[in-house]
Amino acid sequence: MRAMNLPHRLTAMLALCLPLVACADPDLDLESLSLPEGFSIALYAEGVDNARQMALGDEGTLFVGSRRAGKVHAVIDSDGDQQADQVLLIDSGLKMPSGIAFRDGALYVGARERILRYADIESRLDNPPEPEVVLDSLPDEDHHGWKYLRFAPDGSLFIPVGAPCNICDEEDFAEIRRWDPATGAVETWAMGVRNSVGLAFHPDTGELWFTDNGRDWMGDDMPDCELNHAPEQGMHFGYPYCHQGDILDPEFGEGMNCADYVAPELLLGPHVAPLGLAFYTGTMFPADYRGDLIIAEHGSWNRSEKIGYRLKRVFFDEGAVSGQEVFAEGWLQGDSAWGRPNDVLVLPDGSLLVSDDEADVIYRITHGGG
Repeated sequence: MRAMNLPHRLTAMLALCLPLVACADPDLDLESLSLPEGFSIALYAEGVDNARQMALGDEGTLFVGSRRAGKVHAVIDSDGDQQADQVLLIDSGLKMPSGIAFRDGALYVGARERILRYADIESRLDNPPEPEVVLDSLPDEDHHGWKYLRFAPDGSLFIPVGAPCNICDEEDFAEIRRWDPATGAVETWAMGVRNSVGLAFHPDTGELWFTDNGRDWMGDDMPDCELNHAPEQGMHFGYPYCHQGDILDPEFGEGMNCADYVAPELLLGPHVAPLGLAFYTGTMFPADYRGDLIIAEHGSWNRSEKIGYRLKRVFFDEGAVSGQEVFAEGWLQGDSAWGRPNDVLVLPDGSLLVSDDEADVIYRITHGGG
């Protein structure tokens, strides 16, 4: 691992701001970030308030949700130089519009209990349309009420519904749902999922993989957060009875058996808060990255020594998890974090975008001459 130097283009931005993009914040310490040999990281866009899930439009517009800011942004690279020229506001005053997805020319936004649809959005960036409410039957609890949206290969939309608590046993929560835009039908796909803020479908099998945040207040080192695999409907992943596949909950685990639930495919570490994830499908990175997962770890908040605040690479071998390693780190310096990775997105050129809802920016990771 080696520290990355600030690229010349970013240094120039410190002196000359691009239109509608704020000048670089001196607290963005990109020199402190480290990646594997041959990789570089640069600033793609800033002034993206509370940047969370990202989605790419058909015409190259990057859409970005937020949580506490209540905003949805459009980030535009109009000259194709792989650096944003504008950050436009699509909507504001929404209820935690963290989760977004794009399909058939429309932007979908998960605003707590509602899914909103902005039709033909890329032709109306300067005058966004009033959204259509296409689903309004989701729970309206704030606790773990923010969403992460992902369209499946068959066109259905997958929507996590987090538990309205740290630990509780509440019906119709702690699950992942599937919504059919054509019929309006909503069904439960997976159960026992405390708080998933990251969904991805395997590029070859089309099967669902997701991150899940482990419960709090069981100590610094338990339970681990999880990477899970739900290839079929009806699987139960243990919450609130069993954590990380082998630890019974002290309050709700009595009389239960962890063997009755689906164990995680991979333990990611205690309180690392894994959020957005993406299978690497590009060709810019070395060939052995293809088909691996990149996971954004948002970082711990209730641990005596902080952990996370990094990107993790998960190795796959013939469709199965075979290991993990830290891919990018440095947002955490000692016990102080200047940034918090939230989501990742692979661009058509094979580079990787990373959103940061603490620093309000988007980074771009490249390899070689990218």
